[in-house]
Amino acid sequence: MALIISEVFGYHPSDRSAGAKAQRKSELCPFTKKTCKKKFRSDGVIHGTCTVQPPGEPEVICCPNRLYAEDYKILHDVAYEVYGDDVQLIRPSDIAATQGALKRVVAFGTGWGGELKVPKGDGSKGGGFSADWTLALINKSAELLEFVPLEVQSIDTTGSYQSEWCRVMGHPPPRDEGHDPNMNWENVNKRIIPQLLTKGNVFRREKLCKKGLFFVCPTPVYENMLERLGAELQDYSFQAGALTFRTYALKESTTPGKIRPLVFQKQFTTTVDHLRDIFNSTLSLPPKDVMGTKIQRLITDALKKANQTKLKGA
Repeated sequence: MALIISEVFGYHPSDRSAGAKAQRKSELCPFTKKTCKKKFRSDGVIHGTCTVQPPGEPEVICCPNRLYAEDYKILHDVAYEVYGDDVQLIRPSDIAATQGALKRVVAFGTGWGGELKVPKGDGSKGGGFSADWTLALINKSAELLEFVPLEVQSIDTTGSYQSEWCRVMGHPPPRDEGHDPNMNWENVNKRIIPQLLTKGNVFRREKLCKKGLFFVCPTPVYENMLERLGAELQDYSFQAGALTFRTYALKESTTPGKIRPLVFQKQFTTTVDHLRDIFNSTLSLPPKDVMGTKIQRLITDALKKANQTKLKGA
């Protein structure tokens, strides 16, 4: 067992309260109020796994919708951090009804007017760039003053934790148990960092994107990213081209029938340029010629083993 499942549909698997049972039966995400999109590939079962834990390590939120707890708390947090705690966060559908109000922040994202896409520079159709959320500050006349793009990322897993899910949920084991599950930390290096660099450069060219790009993630994702970079990021103030990380964890425990609240843990602002320089540096590279040395050792060992086998057969 490589991963422990610590939350299903927002509750611990051992929670047998009426609320937890009802939530599982509904197959609705308790945070978006929509049908959970997490399904096992083998049989299409909606499993609702929110959070997992590698043995002996901190648990990790593995579904980005889990970060939308407490009525999209993270959006309010970023809006207050950037524009002040006197702003009013609204949906696009609320613009007309709030006309004349001061310091409104319109949140564009999935279910809130949709993601806003930036077209590709080459003019080709399709694709383009977008952030998960755009928090747009408007005045009482509905004129745009500035905006902040926001990316929300949890963590992917490799293999399948279906066997563990069946065990903790009291279901028969699957026919094909698949490969042991694990955290896909490599995804941080291969996909997340390059995306942040690309999108950070896209949005820094917007004159109204005055405070840069925000990236919200579970604390272990941020810590693993720093480990992969192999060097300390430098601290900067909000500015065009800034990149701000905000990390969250979950309260350690709660009573049965209650969903654990999000706990803000850290905020750190650097710049896209500094992240790029660190990412491209040699500080985290392995020793010179280490791969060639390893290959030669394997070849030598193979020849030695073959010779020993030949001598035994002589």
